[in-house]
Amino acid sequence: MATTATLDNIRHTLEKYVGKKILLKANKGRKQIVTKQGVLETVYPSVFVIRVGHGENTEGFRRVAYSYSDLLTETVKIKVYKNSKDDEKKIS
Repeated sequence: MATTATLDNIRHTLEKYVGKKILLKANKGRKQIVTKQGVLETVYPSVFVIRVGHGENTEGFRRVAYSYSDLLTETVKIKVYKNSKDDEKKIS
């Protein structure tokens, strides 16, 4: 069972990467894996929000939210790009 401290540690780790470009892989069940590229937009006490869209402009994007327990159970995996050359750093 996940403790509150574990989920808080995940949240504090993600707070460092707000505004960074990320690659998200989410397991939707029945062998459906969704891969999205976006920006970690906001971190809330229970969820984090990722802006997924087309390029840098503000038109044509949407937001998706996931809970920290999704990262803990590895239903969602995130990789943070270090720089513009698309080098990746794996968070979980």
